Amino acid sequence: QVRLVESGGGLAQPGGSLRLSCVASGDINRLGVMGWYRQTPGNKREVVATTAPDGTTNYADFVKGRFTVSRVSAKNTVHLQMDSLKPEDTATYYCYLQRAVVDGAWRYDHWGQGTQVTVSA
Repeated sequence: QVRLVESGGGLAQPGGSLRLSCVASGDINRLGVMGWYRQTPGNKREVVATTAPDGTTNYADFVKGRFTVSRVSAKNTVHLQMDSLKPEDTATYYCYLQRAVVDGAWRYDHWGQGTQVTVSA
């Protein structure tokens, strides 16, 4: 089993910062792409940022220049540094792991439980 545990959500003022963290645990190795999605009520989950094992990163246009995704492979951890936050960044943020070897076999599409980010004055 793969477990993704997020932390770091909360309330921030417009222009402020938050840092999200996600740790993947379990009998896992060879983790693939990790990243963050977000979702607001009534809307589809959308990708925010991803990072591949080779360090390649990708960002949604609406966060470019404001958010930074990073991973610490040795700790099965991915972070999302969110700066210059806007009220429209308010959402539930989900950690995502594309694939990993779990108990000797590839397993795909793992999600965390989500952490709420609220940006408001």
